[in-house]
Amino acid sequence: EEAIKGIFVPGRIFEDFGFKYFGPIEGHNFDAMLNTFESVKKLKGPRLIHVVTRKGRGYKPAEEKPGLFHGTGPFDVKTGKKTPSGKKASFTSIFARTLTELAEEDDKIIAITAAMREGTGLQEFAEKFPERLFDVGIAEQHAVTFAGAMAIEGFKPVAAIYSTFLQRAFDQVIHDVCKTGLPVTFAVDRAGIVGADGSTHQGLFDLSFLREVPNMTVMDPKDENELRHMILTAVNHNGPIAIRYPRGNVIGVALDQELKAIKIGEAELLKEGHDILICAIGNRVPDALAAAYKLEKKGCSAAVINARFAKPIDIKLISTWAKECGTILTVEENSAIGGFGSGVFEALRDTGLGSIAGASLGVPDIFVQHGSQESKRSQLGLDAEGIFKKALEVLKKPGKIATVARQAGTHRLQ
Repeated sequence: EEAIKGIFVPGRIFEDFGFKYFGPIEGHNFDAMLNTFESVKKLKGPRLIHVVTRKGRGYKPAEEKPGLFHGTGPFDVKTGKKTPSGKKASFTSIFARTLTELAEEDDKIIAITAAMREGTGLQEFAEKFPERLFDVGIAEQHAVTFAGAMAIEGFKPVAAIYSTFLQRAFDQVIHDVCKTGLPVTFAVDRAGIVGADGSTHQGLFDLSFLREVPNMTVMDPKDENELRHMILTAVNHNGPIAIRYPRGNVIGVALDQELKAIKIGEAELLKEGHDILICAIGNRVPDALAAAYKLEKKGCSAAVINARFAKPIDIKLISTWAKECGTILTVEENSAIGGFGSGVFEALRDTGLGSIAGASLGVPDIFVQHGSQESKRSQLGLDAEGIFKKALEVLKKPGKIATVARQAGTHRLQ
């Protein structure tokens, strides 16, 4: 009897919790809304007003395709079609395109989204494989648990979730996926600084909270080509694995036609050097390289490593070049607290190299506010100029770095 009442009396569940329930009311009727608010505010105790609206109401293109108008750039008002921007592809579109290509060859690959099919670029996947795309609504916790269940059944689930929204499902990541070591791929979109979406959407904590969970592997590509190889690596990995990638346009590098799996935990030496090791991860790698070449003009020889993995960290390669240089600077677009840099220095300490001088460059202990990605990186010192200046600071001789003198197999600054 109570269950039947709950079906036909929509506010019954709220009244059982002690709320005075009003509605549902027409959310587009301003008079009805105002009258309801005026009446309800005079009452005492908790009150709940149930308002029903239609996304895009009054503009036919938005009513027909509300997802496309969730957030949009320039578009033609008459037709609703977006104005071509002439910009490069986005990291999101590269992820989605690659996943779709792999799904054409492997029918065990499924995609999961939490009310963000368009935001995570999965429209094409949904059109080609409608039975293999699952939109669970605004329920990230359920998306992760559902992914774990599908993995148990032999599928290769890929949960595409914004970094800031994955925070909601942290408990499920631990208990429903990692505790049992299930092969779930987390495609962590909008990782790092997101710019115009503002402080609530900055993806600046995922490296910190993911790398602490047992059984989890965490990857972060330097460019779109590496992202493609990481997607192949992830869907064939026998355990929980996360790929984080940024919001915005790709760098514009050539894409390999043949995809190859990357060895788990293997970093990449991009440039040799002898004075300072710059160990960067993700989209900070190109700027780290630019900073290294700028340092050379100051007479400083900088080695650069593309870490690729925040967990496991390639401590063999990193420690080799940390010893060679005697100084290390880590760079990441993530909170400096508990992030990639912390992991590097923890690993160096555990291998007996804790005395090596250095610093971690990441986002300080703040909430990053609204602003363009470029302006925020500049303010935080995470662009090429900021990395260059931090390296000089670490070396303690800003602007005076000269050639390297070699003594007994070591290197020092004159």
